Amino acid sequence: ESDAGCYTCVCGDEQSTASLAVHALPVLFKEELKNEEAQEGASATLSCELTKEAPVQWKIGPKVLKASGKYQMRQSGTTAELLIHDLEVKDA
Repeated sequence: ESDAGCYTCVCGDEQSTASLAVHALPVLFKEELKNEEAQEGASATLSCELTKEAPVQWKIGPKVLKASGKYQMRQSGTTAELLIHDLEVKDA
């Protein structure tokens, strides 16, 4: 629920009204992705932390990744994780 809106203070027959606008802060990376190394056939996890909760999208190059047996996306609060299973050399 937004706190923006029109607020009124009423005292008897008198009242005073004001408008409150709330400007959203931009979402930034609090903790960025770190380089990882892993063995072929293993799994790898990439994670980052945002300054506030927001939806994220994972990509490899220009390709947007979708959840599958290979890729698992998890998000808990401000932390976003990508799990990559059964690594192949082409996953680098």
